[in-house]
Amino acid sequence: MKVLAVNGSPRKEGNTHKMIEKVFESLEAEGIETELVQVGGKIVRGCLSCYKCIERKDKKCATKNDLFNDLFEKMLEADGLILASPTYFADITPELKAVIDRAGFVSRVNGQLFRYKAGAAVISLRRGGGVHAYDSINHLYQICGMFIVGSTYWNLGFGGRTEAEVSNDKEGMENMLDLGRSMAFLLQKLKS
Repeated sequence: MKVLAVNGSPRKEGNTHKMIEKVFESLEAEGIETELVQVGGKIVRGCLSCYKCIERKDKKCATKNDLFNDLFEKMLEADGLILASPTYFADITPELKAVIDRAGFVSRVNGQLFRYKAGAAVISLRRGGGVHAYDSINHLYQICGMFIVGSTYWNLGFGGRTEAEVSNDKEGMENMLDLGRSMAFLLQKLKS
């Protein structure tokens, strides 16, 4: 089994990354393979609404001049997805939003390719807006027929002024460990 995390933060080693690492700790302890793909700070174009994916039904986006199609293949191969972002004006980063829009569209028009996968949203924030960002990710999971993995609280971590500040959010980091355990549990049940 494999879980793919997509980091929407432009800070490669920042708070969002630290939270993903905590989730990975629990997943790896359960023998689940993990992979992290960085999209924040990279070029990921938004959906052009060209409808080529509907015409072709080839499990690809017609836009080829960015990292999306390679990422989408990894998303299809994974049993579970973690989409993670810092909070930008009460929402997710534009790169992650572009991934969500295109992945959702290509998945749906090719026969609901994400159906029955496990998905978890992970959000880092400084003070507010995190629940809306959390919802933005979960909307993808819901419309694609995925199982949303929760934990003991919202999958949020507080810290944003420095790149490691979230490590001081004890409750948030414990929640990330629990989120990993919950995702491992669900994936094992789905495979049995």
